[in-house]
Amino acid sequence: MCYKVSTPGSDQLKGYFDKQEVDQGALIKLGDIDEFFHVDGFTRPLLPFTSSEDPASIELAQWKLLPFLVKSDADAWKYANTLNARSEDIFSKFSFKSYIGKTRGLLWVNGFYEPNHPAPKKTIPYYIRAMNGEPFTLGCVYANWVNQDTVEVIKTFSVITTPPNTLLGKIHNDGQRMPLIITPENRSKWLGSLTQEQIVELMQPLPDGYLEGYPVSNLVYKKGVETNVPEAQQRVDNI
Repeated sequence: MCYKVSTPGSDQLKGYFDKQEVDQGALIKLGDIDEFFHVDGFTRPLLPFTSSEDPASIELAQWKLLPFLVKSDADAWKYANTLNARSEDIFSKFSFKSYIGKTRGLLWVNGFYEPNHPAPKKTIPYYIRAMNGEPFTLGCVYANWVNQDTVEVIKTFSVITTPPNTLLGKIHNDGQRMPLIITPENRSKWLGSLTQEQIVELMQPLPDGYLEGYPVSNLVYKKGVETNVPEAQQRVDNI
């Protein structure tokens, strides 16, 4: 499942959009956003996000969708794992069914990490990125959650996952999932008004040829050390 990502900062996002054609919906209002070389969804980080409510902006949203029944930040930490949402049952699961039809978003990433299991009890992390090296977007569902302790409204999201393409099937060979990737030509459509059938049509595995992946060190699995460093993404061949 997709629990670990790297995300672009403001400067990289601005450079990306400076190169885009106008008809691709070049954004945009862009706030002050820090780059992450590696970040774990279980820390509920604030990450660069574009919502269907404001498709011409990149703002910060918090990873882990929180439905209305969650009342406080303490409750949020204890709530069920909603970092990911499976495309196959997103319209029936309680946490997501009220939101997927209306509030969809895009998480901006430079890449994501998935575990490979070449043998029993052996795990090798892989870093997956776009072949052109540019930022790309993961399809998400989100909820505007109200923290009733502070009356603050926070966008909280889940990354949607699909069955894998060939590349991710080989890399994520135990989990057999991949994040939903919304390519540039489908971003505006994903953020627009869609029927359930149209949403399902977009929640398909990305064809091969867009992504590449390679093994990295087990730094991303270590506890008590700084993992938000460029070394997290460095290729390791002697594994």
